Amino acid sequence: MIELQELSADDWTLWRELRLVALEEAPYAFGVPLSEWQGDGDREERWRDRLSIPGSRNLIALLDGKPAGMASGIPGERDGATELISMWVVPEARGHGVGDHLIRAVAAWAVEVGAEVLELAVAPGNEKAIALYRRHGFEDTSHIGDELPNGLRELVMAKKLPIRGDALAG
Repeated sequence: MIELQELSADDWTLWRELRLVALEEAPYAFGVPLSEWQGDGDREERWRDRLSIPGSRNLIALLDGKPAGMASGIPGERDGATELISMWVVPEARGHGVGDHLIRAVAAWAVEVGAEVLELAVAPGNEKAIALYRRHGFEDTSHIGDELPNGLRELVMAKKLPIRGDALAG
């Protein structure tokens, strides 16, 4: 059974544990290396701040009661846009619907806050993640993503969201 739990800044230790594992397990998938969140970067204040982005929703997924994935929704840089960030599923939970639950939850949050579009950035070559996002209606955009530690640029994908009243009616 998959359950989602919304996190607050007080849940920083749980977020920290999952995030560090994610950065170690899938360094190719993130725009920041593990080393930036270790040593001097591994501070309670920093973890709390990450979970306190104004207007954000931070989630972990539990599969049969065990932490199995994470994702966040944050306000975008322009009006009407939101972003799906920090998406990751533990390897043993992949293929069990955890990613689907997280994406649907962040998309529902984006509709709740009145967003018109949900955007994300994904590493080129991360074909399983790209396929997951496409299944959920995300399409490639012409936007240029940030540079990754390996020198490649992120692919930016977006999904048009239903108008809030339309989503509630359907």
